[in-house]
Amino acid sequence: MDPASSKYSTAREALEIRIRKVQDFPEKGVLFEDLTPVLADGDALAVVIRELAEASRAFGADMIGGLDARGFLIGSAVAYELGIGILAIRKKGKLPPPVITEEYETEYSSAALEVPAEGIDFAGKKVVLIDDVLATGGTLVAATELIERAGGSVVGYAVVLEVDGLGGREKLGDAPLVVLEHER
Repeated sequence: MDPASSKYSTAREALEIRIRKVQDFPEKGVLFEDLTPVLADGDALAVVIRELAEASRAFGADMIGGLDARGFLIGSAVAYELGIGILAIRKKGKLPPPVITEEYETEYSSAALEVPAEGIDFAGKKVVLIDDVLATGGTLVAATELIERAGGSVVGYAVVLEVDGLGGREKLGDAPLVVLEHER
């Protein structure tokens, strides 16, 4: 899509207009920011992908790691834009063995992520991890551990939305982080 013909000049503008806010989901007291309308709007999606791709290019990415599940959608488009590969970092039990598994805590429960232990050459790969939301940081930290255990290195993080005040940013260490919008 030609950026000059887009109805949005920045990702922040698109997100402010297209994000759907849902009170008390997935549990009482939580304001859920639904990115589905952003993904369904071609102009909004294009500007979000363009800005995430620019950041990933600046980080020197050889591969994008997309986190299950919305990170697959966003990360795949970024990888395509850059002409590099996408690694689907899956929830436990979705990949055939052998796998590398990393358990972690979320703001609501505990979970685990996996990557293939065979078939992908991670050696020396510079990976940018992409997800929809950064909250407590558990998912991105677990994905970082997986990539490092597999032989790659995480050179940056890119997320569409950060939930401020939950400490996720502080858990990511020194690798750069790009955030398109903040929930306050």
